[in-house]
Amino acid sequence: MTAVQLPAFVPLLPEIVLGLGAMALLMVGAFRGNLTVQVVDFSAIALLVIAGAILLALPAGRLTSFGGSFVVDDFARFLKILALIGSAAAIAMSLDYTKRERQQHFEYSVLIVLSTLGMLMLISAADLIALYLGLELMSLPLYVVAASHRTELRSTEAGLKYFVLGALSSGMLLYGASLIYGFTGTVSFTGIAQAASHGGVGLIFGLVFLFAGFCFKVSAVPFHMWTPDVYQGAPTPVTAFFAAAVKVSGIAMFVRGAVMAFPGITSEWQQIVVFVSVASMLLGSFAAIGQRNFKRLMAYSSIAHMGFALVGLAAGTSQGVQGVLVYMAIYITMTLGVFAVILSMRRSGGMVESIDQLAGLARTHPMRAFVLAMLLFSMAGVPPLAGFFGKFYVFLAAIQAGFYILAVIGVLASAVGAYYYLAIVKIMYFDEAAEGFYAMPIGVRVVLGICGLFNLLFFVYPGPLVEAASAAARSLF
Repeated sequence: MTAVQLPAFVPLLPEIVLGLGAMALLMVGAFRGNLTVQVVDFSAIALLVIAGAILLALPAGRLTSFGGSFVVDDFARFLKILALIGSAAAIAMSLDYTKRERQQHFEYSVLIVLSTLGMLMLISAADLIALYLGLELMSLPLYVVAASHRTELRSTEAGLKYFVLGALSSGMLLYGASLIYGFTGTVSFTGIAQAASHGGVGLIFGLVFLFAGFCFKVSAVPFHMWTPDVYQGAPTPVTAFFAAAVKVSGIAMFVRGAVMAFPGITSEWQQIVVFVSVASMLLGSFAAIGQRNFKRLMAYSSIAHMGFALVGLAAGTSQGVQGVLVYMAIYITMTLGVFAVILSMRRSGGMVESIDQLAGLARTHPMRAFVLAMLLFSMAGVPPLAGFFGKFYVFLAAIQAGFYILAVIGVLASAVGAYYYLAIVKIMYFDEAAEGFYAMPIGVRVVLGICGLFNLLFFVYPGPLVEAASAAARSLF
């Protein structure tokens, strides 16, 4: 590589590090076997941290490569950091889990790293081909890790369902991309924006199919059907990875694709986003009420949360995108914290997932119960916890854009969601105490502590996150 060629690859340094590192870890595992599982796991976390450090050290401003198809701007930096945090936390929480479940395979962490590489490429994609390549690179490892617990029937079923429906959604997205290319003559988001300013029926058809693929990846209604079964069946650390890092990259794809490629037909795609947002908020909130499995409840909760996040996108403004980014940053901490508690629900008979097993947790594990209750209140949007600010920014953006009914529906859906979150708190504090759980592993404890402190103390100094989200949103407009 000559000095002239080097600058073109500077924006891709984090991705190059992850790709080369994953190949090196794969070779180590292949030649040394499962004896190196711990080495590979910790090395994978180190790789993600190094990639994050390189990302922060890249030159400021908008960096492009491959003819503008790969973009590193403030929007990409913000969401890439969130994706790396989610991936590193998922691996950290899985260290003790895989050991106790006797599922220690070196491939697990390598697949997480490769999927994260796809996420970073997806977040920076500025044309349809780069978007599809990033999406598939992210998705293929996910199909494998969802079914990684090979002796568990539910895990195998989860992997198969996710693969079949994921292939269907990828086909729909690709069909939409081909229609858009056919009617605009370009795959670049910038070129599409110029050619699509006048709309057209064919272009709208392509937009619908493209957004259908987007909705699947963020598990938004009506393409949410895989979420409850996959969340319940996949190993719990994998479910945490799905709920945190994967959702971040999906929202990034949704926002960049809508704002950069279709600014001339905003009113058309706003109608789609408003429908998807309302349907996701209502279905996720009401369907979660009757759930007794904690992971399944979190699946419906995540559907509702994606609906709340899309309220900001529906506004179609810089303030709306800022609200989406703030919401996703807070959402990832709430989700990782709750899954840390789910991972700690272990007794002599093994892991338990039923909400009823949390009975009397405030008496057997008071600190664990307090942090979980606080995270659930945050998810419900109770002030002054972080979750309140996430909803405040997206609803405020919707009101400023004139979407008053959408904001009202969001507030009502939040009230419904508060019911099932408070029901869990009632079980922990007022029901007869059940048998206590084992002590929390160190990795799970660290993740829970950081997420709990962030949600509890966010109101003290929200400025840096809000300002970073504002700068990231402005880079798209």
